[in-house]
Amino acid sequence: MILKLNFRLKVFDSFTFLKDINPIWYYNLYPENASSFSTYYLNPEYVKISKEGEGLYEKDERYSNETAKLLDIGYQLWNKGELLFTDNAEYPKLILEEKLSLKDNYIFVRKYFKSHRVYYFLLKNLLRFSNPFKEFKALKETKSVKKADLIKPHCEYRDYEKFDSKLTASLPLVSIIIPTLNRYKYLKDVIEDLEKQDYENIEIVIIDQTDDPDKKFYDNFKINLKVIFQKGKGQWLSRNEAVRNCKGDYLLFFDDDLRVDKDWVYQHLKSLDYFKADISAGVSLSTTGDSIPENYSFFRWADQFDFGNAMVKREVFLKTGMFDRQFDKQRMGDGEFGMRAFLAGFRSISNPMAKRIHLKIGTGGLRELGSWDAFRPKNFFAPRPIPSVLYYYRKYFPVSYVMNALILGMYPSLIPYKWKSKKYLYPLSALAAVFIFPLLLIQLGISWSRSSKMLKEGDRIEWL
Repeated sequence: MILKLNFRLKVFDSFTFLKDINPIWYYNLYPENASSFSTYYLNPEYVKISKEGEGLYEKDERYSNETAKLLDIGYQLWNKGELLFTDNAEYPKLILEEKLSLKDNYIFVRKYFKSHRVYYFLLKNLLRFSNPFKEFKALKETKSVKKADLIKPHCEYRDYEKFDSKLTASLPLVSIIIPTLNRYKYLKDVIEDLEKQDYENIEIVIIDQTDDPDKKFYDNFKINLKVIFQKGKGQWLSRNEAVRNCKGDYLLFFDDDLRVDKDWVYQHLKSLDYFKADISAGVSLSTTGDSIPENYSFFRWADQFDFGNAMVKREVFLKTGMFDRQFDKQRMGDGEFGMRAFLAGFRSISNPMAKRIHLKIGTGGLRELGSWDAFRPKNFFAPRPIPSVLYYYRKYFPVSYVMNALILGMYPSLIPYKWKSKKYLYPLSALAAVFIFPLLLIQLGISWSRSSKMLKEGDRIEWL
Protein backbone atom coordinates (compact mmCIF):
# COMPACT_ATOMS: atom_id res chain seq x y z
CA MET A 1 0.00 0.00 0.00
CA ILE A 2 1.35 3.45 -0.94
CA LEU A 3 0.67 6.44 1.28
CA LYS A 4 1.01 9.58 -0.80
CA LEU A 5 3.07 12.01 1.25
CA ASN A 6 5.33 14.55 -0.41
CA PHE A 7 8.93 14.86 0.71
CA ARG A 8 8.71 18.66 0.93
CA LEU A 9 6.37 18.44 3.88
CA LYS A 10 7.67 17.32 7.23
CA VAL A 11 5.19 16.66 10.04
CA PHE A 12 7.36 18.39 12.58
CA ASP A 13 7.69 21.55 10.45
CA SER A 14 4.04 21.68 9.41
CA PHE A 15 2.63 21.38 12.92
CA THR A 16 4.78 24.26 14.13
CA PHE A 17 3.69 24.08 17.76
CA LEU A 18 5.69 20.89 18.33
CA LYS A 19 8.71 23.07 19.06
CA ASP A 20 6.64 24.71 21.80
CA ILE A 21 5.21 21.66 23.54
CA ASN A 22 7.81 18.99 22.70
CA PRO A 23 10.91 21.13 22.15
CA ILE A 24 13.91 18.98 23.08
CA TRP A 25 13.23 16.10 20.73
CA TYR A 26 15.61 14.55 18.24
CA TYR A 27 13.08 14.75 15.44
CA ASN A 28 12.84 18.53 15.59
CA LEU A 29 16.26 18.52 13.91
CA TYR A 30 17.53 17.15 10.59
CA PRO A 31 19.95 14.20 10.44
CA GLU A 32 22.86 14.17 8.03
CA ASN A 33 21.28 11.78 5.51
CA ALA A 34 17.66 12.86 5.86
CA SER A 35 16.75 11.43 2.45
CA SER A 36 17.20 7.90 3.80
CA PHE A 37 14.99 8.44 6.86
CA SER A 38 11.54 7.96 5.41
CA THR A 39 9.99 7.65 8.84
CA TYR A 40 11.28 10.97 10.07
CA TYR A 41 10.53 12.95 6.97
CA LEU A 42 7.50 11.28 5.51
CA ASN A 43 9.15 10.83 2.90
CA PRO A 44 11.90 11.32 0.28
CA GLU A 45 9.56 9.88 -2.33
CA TYR A 46 6.40 8.06 -1.33
CA VAL A 47 6.03 5.95 1.77
CA LYS A 48 5.29 2.30 1.32
CA ILE A 49 3.42 1.04 4.35
CA SER A 50 4.36 -2.46 5.45
CA LYS A 51 1.72 -5.15 5.84
CA GLU A 52 1.95 -4.64 9.59
CA GLY A 53 1.18 -0.95 9.18
CA GLU A 54 -2.05 -1.34 7.26
CA GLY A 55 -5.14 -0.74 9.34
CA LEU A 56 -3.28 1.13 12.09
CA TYR A 57 -4.51 4.59 11.22
CA GLU A 58 -7.71 6.53 10.74
CA LYS A 59 -8.10 9.42 8.35
CA ASP A 60 -9.45 12.38 10.29
CA GLU A 61 -11.97 14.28 8.19
CA ARG A 62 -12.13 17.15 10.68
CA TYR A 63 -9.01 18.68 9.17
CA SER A 64 -9.46 21.39 6.55
CA ASN A 65 -7.39 19.86 3.75
CA GLU A 66 -5.59 16.74 2.54
CA THR A 67 -2.19 17.96 3.71
CA ALA A 68 -3.29 18.01 7.35
CA LYS A 69 -5.06 14.65 7.01
CA LEU A 70 -2.01 12.93 5.55
CA LEU A 71 0.40 14.45 8.06
CA ASP A 72 -1.87 13.27 10.85
CA ILE A 73 -1.79 9.74 9.39
CA GLY A 74 2.00 9.87 9.28
CA TYR A 75 2.15 10.90 12.94
CA GLN A 76 -0.15 8.02 13.91
CA LEU A 77 1.99 5.50 12.04
CA TRP A 78 5.25 6.84 13.43
CA ASN A 79 4.01 6.50 17.02
CA LYS A 80 2.45 3.08 16.47
CA GLY A 81 5.72 1.51 15.35
CA GLU A 82 5.25 1.55 11.59
CA LEU A 83 8.83 1.97 10.45
CA LEU A 84 7.76 2.96 6.94
CA PHE A 85 10.28 0.97 4.95
CA THR A 86 10.54 2.09 1.37
CA ASP A 87 11.68 0.32 -1.76
CA ASN A 88 13.46 1.88 -4.73
CA ALA A 89 10.38 2.12 -6.92
CA GLU A 90 9.60 5.52 -8.42
CA TYR A 91 6.12 6.86 -7.79
CA PRO A 92 4.68 10.06 -9.31
CA LYS A 93 5.15 12.86 -6.83
CA LEU A 94 2.10 14.71 -5.55
CA ILE A 95 3.05 18.17 -4.33
CA LEU A 96 1.01 19.13 -1.28
CA GLU A 97 1.18 22.87 -0.76
CA GLU A 98 -1.94 23.51 1.29
CA LYS A 99 -1.27 25.42 4.49
CA LEU A 100 -2.60 24.24 7.83
CA SER A 101 -5.23 26.35 9.53
CA LEU A 102 -5.18 27.43 13.16
CA LYS A 103 -8.04 25.03 13.81
CA ASP A 104 -6.01 22.19 12.26
CA ASN A 105 -3.24 22.87 14.77
CA TYR A 106 -5.65 22.79 17.70
CA ILE A 107 -7.18 19.53 16.43
CA PHE A 108 -3.72 17.98 16.31
CA VAL A 109 -2.57 19.17 19.73
CA ARG A 110 -5.83 18.08 21.39
CA LYS A 111 -5.58 14.64 19.77
CA TYR A 112 -2.02 13.86 20.77
CA PHE A 113 -1.07 15.89 23.86
CA LYS A 114 -2.36 16.39 27.37
CA SER A 115 -4.61 19.32 28.19
CA HIS A 116 -1.98 21.41 29.98
CA ARG A 117 0.05 21.49 26.77
CA VAL A 118 -3.03 22.58 24.81
CA TYR A 119 -3.31 25.62 27.05
CA TYR A 120 0.42 26.20 26.94
CA PHE A 121 0.11 26.32 23.13
CA LEU A 122 -2.70 28.86 23.51
CA LEU A 123 -0.63 30.97 25.91
CA LYS A 124 2.40 30.92 23.60
CA ASN A 125 0.27 32.08 20.67
CA LEU A 126 -1.23 34.92 22.71
CA LEU A 127 2.24 36.03 23.80
CA ARG A 128 3.18 36.17 20.11
CA PHE A 129 0.34 38.68 19.66
CA SER A 130 -1.76 36.25 17.69
CA ASN A 131 -5.37 37.37 17.24
CA PRO A 132 -7.01 36.34 20.56
CA PHE A 133 -10.47 36.08 19.00
CA LYS A 134 -9.22 33.57 16.43
CA GLU A 135 -7.30 31.64 19.09
CA PHE A 136 -10.26 31.25 21.45
CA LYS A 137 -12.57 30.46 18.53
CA ALA A 138 -10.29 27.61 17.39
CA LEU A 139 -9.97 26.41 20.98
CA LYS A 140 -13.76 26.35 21.39
CA GLU A 141 -14.42 24.71 18.01
CA THR A 142 -12.09 21.82 18.89
CA LYS A 143 -13.45 21.29 22.40
CA SER A 144 -15.05 17.98 21.38
CA VAL A 145 -11.76 16.52 20.09
CA LYS A 146 -10.76 13.64 22.38
CA LYS A 147 -7.22 12.44 22.99
CA ALA A 148 -6.38 9.72 20.49
CA ASP A 149 -4.88 6.34 21.37
CA LEU A 150 -1.41 6.08 19.83
CA ILE A 151 -0.78 2.67 21.36
CA LYS A 152 -3.66 0.40 20.31
CA PRO A 153 -3.56 -0.99 17.75
CA HIS A 154 0.15 -0.86 17.04
CA CYS A 155 2.52 -2.54 14.60
CA GLU A 156 3.29 -6.07 15.81
CA TYR A 157 5.90 -7.41 13.33
CA ARG A 158 4.55 -10.93 13.62
CA ASP A 159 7.38 -12.45 11.61
CA TYR A 160 10.03 -11.20 14.07
CA GLU A 161 9.84 -14.31 16.25
CA LYS A 162 10.47 -16.63 13.29
CA PHE A 163 13.09 -14.37 11.72
CA ASP A 164 16.25 -16.33 10.93
CA SER A 165 18.98 -13.88 11.93
CA LYS A 166 22.19 -14.39 9.99
CA LEU A 167 23.89 -11.94 12.33
CA THR A 168 23.26 -13.99 15.47
CA ALA A 169 24.17 -17.16 13.60
CA SER A 170 27.56 -15.66 12.68
CA LEU A 171 28.32 -15.28 16.42
CA PRO A 172 30.01 -11.86 16.47
CA LEU A 173 31.77 -10.90 19.68
CA VAL A 174 29.62 -8.68 21.90
CA SER A 175 31.42 -6.49 24.45
CA ILE A 176 29.27 -5.77 27.50
CA ILE A 177 30.43 -2.60 29.24
CA ILE A 178 29.67 -2.08 32.94
CA PRO A 179 30.95 0.87 34.99
CA THR A 180 30.69 0.30 38.74
CA LEU A 181 31.25 2.15 42.00
CA ASN A 182 30.74 0.70 45.51
CA ARG A 183 28.12 -1.86 44.46
CA TYR A 184 29.64 -5.33 44.68
CA LYS A 185 26.47 -6.70 46.29
CA TYR A 186 24.38 -5.84 43.23
CA LEU A 187 27.16 -6.33 40.68
CA LYS A 188 27.25 -10.00 41.70
CA ASP A 189 23.66 -10.47 40.49
CA VAL A 190 24.43 -8.55 37.30
CA ILE A 191 27.36 -10.80 36.36
CA GLU A 192 25.42 -13.95 37.26
CA ASP A 193 22.63 -12.86 34.89
CA LEU A 194 25.24 -12.48 32.16
CA GLU A 195 26.68 -15.93 32.89
CA LYS A 196 23.23 -17.37 32.11
CA GLN A 197 22.88 -15.71 28.70
CA ASP A 198 21.80 -17.88 25.76
CA TYR A 199 24.21 -15.98 23.54
CA GLU A 200 27.67 -16.95 24.75
CA ASN A 201 30.20 -15.12 22.56
CA ILE A 202 30.55 -12.19 24.92
CA GLU A 203 33.23 -10.40 26.87
CA ILE A 204 32.42 -8.33 29.94
CA VAL A 205 34.47 -5.18 30.39
CA ILE A 206 34.07 -3.73 33.90
CA ILE A 207 35.43 -0.33 34.84
CA ASP A 208 35.68 -0.38 38.64
CA GLN A 209 36.00 3.07 40.20
CA THR A 210 35.50 1.88 43.78
CA ASP A 211 37.77 3.73 46.21
CA ASP A 212 39.04 0.55 47.87
CA PRO A 213 38.37 -2.13 45.22
CA ASP A 214 37.89 -5.76 46.16
CA LYS A 215 40.00 -7.39 43.45
CA LYS A 216 39.31 -10.91 44.70
CA PHE A 217 35.58 -10.38 44.12
CA TYR A 218 36.06 -11.09 40.41
CA ASP A 219 37.72 -14.45 41.01
CA ASN A 220 34.30 -15.96 41.73
CA PHE A 221 33.04 -15.85 38.14
CA LYS A 222 33.62 -18.20 35.22
CA ILE A 223 33.04 -15.90 32.27
CA ASN A 224 35.17 -13.89 29.84
CA LEU A 225 35.79 -10.98 32.20
CA LYS A 226 38.13 -8.01 31.82
CA VAL A 227 38.34 -5.66 34.82
CA ILE A 228 39.97 -2.23 34.71
CA PHE A 229 40.49 -0.47 38.03
CA GLN A 230 40.19 3.25 37.43
CA LYS A 231 41.24 5.83 40.01
CA GLY A 232 39.39 8.75 38.40
CA LYS A 233 35.65 9.20 38.80
CA GLY A 234 33.17 9.86 36.02
CA GLN A 235 30.33 8.18 34.15
CA TRP A 236 31.74 8.92 30.71
CA LEU A 237 35.38 8.65 31.75
CA SER A 238 34.65 5.01 32.60
CA ARG A 239 32.69 4.22 29.44
CA ASN A 240 35.30 5.82 27.16
CA GLU A 241 37.97 3.69 28.80
CA ALA A 242 35.85 0.58 28.26
CA VAL A 243 35.22 1.39 24.59
CA ARG A 244 38.96 1.75 24.02
CA ASN A 245 39.66 -1.62 25.65
CA CYS A 246 36.90 -3.83 24.27
CA LYS A 247 37.31 -6.08 21.24
CA GLY A 248 33.75 -6.59 19.98
CA ASP A 249 32.14 -4.97 16.95
CA TYR A 250 28.93 -4.72 18.98
CA LEU A 251 29.09 -2.79 22.24
CA LEU A 252 26.37 -3.42 24.80
CA PHE A 253 26.13 -0.88 27.62
CA PHE A 254 24.86 -1.91 31.03
CA ASP A 255 24.71 -0.65 34.62
CA ASP A 256 25.62 -2.25 37.95
CA ASP A 257 22.10 -2.34 39.44
CA LEU A 258 20.12 -4.08 36.69
CA ARG A 259 18.56 -7.49 36.09
CA VAL A 260 17.94 -9.07 32.68
CA ASP A 261 16.52 -12.26 31.17
CA LYS A 262 18.74 -14.92 29.62
CA ASP A 263 17.95 -13.88 26.02
CA TRP A 264 18.85 -10.21 26.58
CA VAL A 265 22.04 -10.15 24.46
CA TYR A 266 20.46 -12.29 21.74
CA GLN A 267 17.45 -9.98 21.40
CA HIS A 268 19.63 -6.91 21.01
CA LEU A 269 21.59 -8.52 18.18
CA LYS A 270 18.51 -9.95 16.48
CA SER A 271 16.69 -6.60 16.39
CA LEU A 272 19.71 -4.89 14.80
CA ASP A 273 19.63 -7.51 12.07
CA TYR A 274 15.86 -7.52 11.55
CA PHE A 275 15.51 -3.74 11.29
CA LYS A 276 18.91 -3.10 9.67
CA ALA A 277 19.56 -0.70 12.53
CA ASP A 278 22.74 0.64 14.09
CA ILE A 279 21.49 1.00 17.67
CA SER A 280 19.16 -1.22 19.70
CA ALA A 281 17.72 0.89 22.50
CA GLY A 282 16.43 -1.58 25.08
CA VAL A 283 13.59 -0.60 27.38
CA SER A 284 13.82 0.00 31.11
CA LEU A 285 11.30 -1.26 33.65
CA SER A 286 11.97 0.88 36.69
CA THR A 287 11.10 0.02 40.28
CA THR A 288 10.75 3.72 41.24
CA GLY A 289 9.81 7.00 39.58
CA ASP A 290 7.49 7.23 36.58
CA SER A 291 5.16 4.44 35.51
CA ILE A 292 6.30 2.35 32.55
CA PRO A 293 5.30 4.05 29.26
CA GLU A 294 2.90 1.96 27.19
CA ASN A 295 4.93 2.47 24.03
CA TYR A 296 7.76 0.46 25.60
CA SER A 297 5.78 -2.65 24.66
CA PHE A 298 6.40 -2.61 20.89
CA PHE A 299 9.09 -1.88 18.31
CA ARG A 300 9.27 1.71 17.12
CA TRP A 301 11.78 4.40 16.27
CA ALA A 302 13.74 5.26 19.41
CA ASP A 303 13.28 8.85 20.56
CA GLN A 304 15.57 8.62 23.57
CA PHE A 305 18.87 6.97 24.40
CA ASP A 306 19.77 5.25 27.68
CA PHE A 307 23.24 3.82 28.18
CA GLY A 308 22.03 1.46 30.86
CA ASN A 309 20.62 -0.78 28.13
CA ALA A 310 21.77 -0.11 24.58
CA MET A 311 23.68 -2.02 21.91
CA VAL A 312 25.73 0.13 19.52
CA LYS A 313 27.73 -0.89 16.48
CA ARG A 314 31.38 0.06 16.81
CA GLU A 315 31.18 1.99 13.53
CA VAL A 316 28.89 4.53 15.23
CA PHE A 317 31.75 5.56 17.53
CA LEU A 318 34.16 5.76 14.61
CA LYS A 319 31.95 8.42 13.01
CA THR A 320 30.56 10.30 16.02
CA GLY A 321 33.35 9.98 18.55
CA MET A 322 32.90 8.61 22.06
CA PHE A 323 31.28 10.34 25.03
CA ASP A 324 31.55 13.98 25.91
CA ARG A 325 33.45 14.27 29.19
CA GLN A 326 31.65 17.54 29.90
CA PHE A 327 28.86 15.36 31.29
CA ASP A 328 30.98 13.58 33.90
CA LYS A 329 29.40 13.87 37.35
CA GLN A 330 26.31 15.45 35.80
CA ARG A 331 23.41 14.36 33.54
CA MET A 332 22.35 13.83 29.90
CA GLY A 333 25.58 12.40 28.51
CA ASP A 334 23.66 9.51 26.97
CA GLY A 335 21.05 11.86 25.47
CA GLU A 336 23.78 13.97 23.90
CA PHE A 337 25.46 10.92 22.37
CA GLY A 338 22.08 9.76 21.07
CA MET A 339 21.59 13.15 19.43
CA ARG A 340 25.01 12.94 17.74
CA ALA A 341 24.22 9.46 16.44
CA PHE A 342 20.83 10.65 15.15
CA LEU A 343 22.31 13.69 13.40
CA ALA A 344 24.98 11.44 11.85
CA GLY A 345 22.18 9.42 10.25
CA PHE A 346 22.32 6.21 12.32
CA ARG A 347 19.13 4.21 12.82
CA SER A 348 18.03 3.53 16.40
CA ILE A 349 15.21 1.14 17.29
CA SER A 350 13.33 1.01 20.59
CA ASN A 351 13.51 -2.69 21.42
CA PRO A 352 10.86 -4.15 23.79
CA MET A 353 12.42 -7.61 23.60
CA ALA A 354 15.64 -6.41 25.29
CA LYS A 355 14.29 -5.21 28.59
CA ARG A 356 15.95 -4.63 31.92
CA ILE A 357 14.74 -4.22 35.48
CA HIS A 358 16.31 -1.08 36.94
CA LEU A 359 16.56 -1.36 40.71
CA LYS A 360 17.67 2.29 41.13
CA ILE A 361 19.61 1.56 44.29
CA GLY A 362 19.84 4.63 46.49
CA THR A 363 23.49 4.15 47.46
CA GLY A 364 26.63 3.52 45.46
CA GLY A 365 26.88 3.58 41.70
CA LEU A 366 28.00 6.38 39.45
CA ARG A 367 24.82 8.32 40.25
CA GLU A 368 26.63 9.25 43.45
CA LEU A 369 28.52 11.64 41.20
CA GLY A 370 25.44 13.21 39.64
CA SER A 371 21.69 13.34 40.14
CA TRP A 372 18.65 11.14 39.62
CA ASP A 373 16.94 13.69 37.45
CA ALA A 374 17.81 16.49 35.02
CA PHE A 375 15.67 19.09 36.79
CA ARG A 376 15.95 17.79 40.36
CA PRO A 377 19.27 18.82 41.94
CA LYS A 378 20.67 17.13 45.03
CA ASN A 379 19.75 20.06 47.26
CA PHE A 380 17.39 22.99 46.96
CA PHE A 381 20.13 25.60 46.59
CA ALA A 382 21.94 23.84 43.74
CA PRO A 383 21.54 24.84 40.06
CA ARG A 384 18.22 23.90 38.44
CA PRO A 385 18.39 22.28 35.94
CA ILE A 386 21.74 20.50 36.18
CA PRO A 387 24.19 22.70 34.16
CA SER A 388 25.02 19.89 31.75
CA VAL A 389 21.34 19.73 30.77
CA LEU A 390 21.42 23.34 29.61
CA TYR A 391 24.77 22.68 27.94
CA TYR A 392 23.12 19.93 25.89
CA TYR A 393 19.99 21.95 25.13
CA ARG A 394 21.87 25.06 24.09
CA LYS A 395 24.43 23.10 22.05
CA TYR A 396 21.81 21.71 19.67
CA PHE A 397 18.59 23.72 19.90
CA PRO A 398 17.59 27.36 19.27
CA VAL A 399 17.06 29.53 22.35
CA SER A 400 13.27 29.54 21.84
CA TYR A 401 13.22 25.73 22.06
CA VAL A 402 15.39 25.84 25.18
CA MET A 403 13.09 28.32 26.91
CA ASN A 404 10.06 26.13 26.19
CA ALA A 405 11.89 23.13 27.61
CA LEU A 406 12.75 25.06 30.77
CA ILE A 407 9.17 26.17 31.35
CA LEU A 408 7.85 22.65 30.82
CA GLY A 409 10.57 21.07 32.95
CA MET A 410 10.97 23.42 35.89
CA TYR A 411 7.58 23.33 37.58
CA PRO A 412 7.14 19.51 37.71
CA SER A 413 10.64 19.25 39.18
CA LEU A 414 9.35 20.56 42.51
CA ILE A 415 7.68 17.17 43.03
CA PRO A 416 10.11 14.71 44.70
CA TYR A 417 11.51 12.07 42.33
CA LYS A 418 9.78 9.16 44.04
CA TRP A 419 6.39 10.86 43.50
CA LYS A 420 6.96 12.14 39.96
CA SER A 421 4.43 9.66 38.51
CA LYS A 422 1.63 11.12 40.68
CA LYS A 423 0.10 13.54 38.19
CA TYR A 424 -2.38 14.95 40.70
CA LEU A 425 0.53 16.70 42.41
CA TYR A 426 1.41 18.74 39.32
CA PRO A 427 -1.08 21.58 39.98
CA LEU A 428 0.37 21.92 43.48
CA SER A 429 3.84 22.04 41.97
CA ALA A 430 2.79 24.85 39.63
CA LEU A 431 1.32 26.77 42.57
CA ALA A 432 4.50 26.28 44.59
CA ALA A 433 6.54 27.56 41.65
CA VAL A 434 4.67 30.87 41.82
CA PHE A 435 5.60 31.39 45.47
CA ILE A 436 9.26 30.48 45.08
CA PHE A 437 9.71 32.02 41.63
CA PRO A 438 12.61 34.29 42.67
CA LEU A 439 14.52 31.31 44.03
CA LEU A 440 13.89 29.34 40.83
CA LEU A 441 15.27 32.26 38.81
CA ILE A 442 18.42 32.25 40.95
CA GLN A 443 18.83 28.48 40.44
CA LEU A 444 18.29 28.89 36.70
CA GLY A 445 20.72 31.81 36.53
CA ILE A 446 23.47 29.74 38.16
CA SER A 447 22.80 26.85 35.77
CA TRP A 448 22.78 29.16 32.74
CA SER A 449 26.07 30.75 33.76
CA ARG A 450 27.78 27.39 34.26
CA SER A 451 26.44 26.00 30.98
CA SER A 452 27.74 29.13 29.20
CA LYS A 453 31.18 28.37 30.58
CA MET A 454 30.90 24.77 29.37
CA LEU A 455 29.87 25.92 25.88
CA LYS A 456 32.78 28.35 25.79
CA GLU A 457 35.19 25.56 26.74
CA GLY A 458 33.74 23.33 24.02
CA ASP A 459 33.07 19.62 24.06
CA ARG A 460 35.43 17.03 25.49
CA ILE A 461 34.61 14.27 23.02
CA GLU A 462 37.21 11.53 22.77
CA TRP A 463 37.85 9.53 19.58
CA LEU A 464 38.84 5.96 18.86
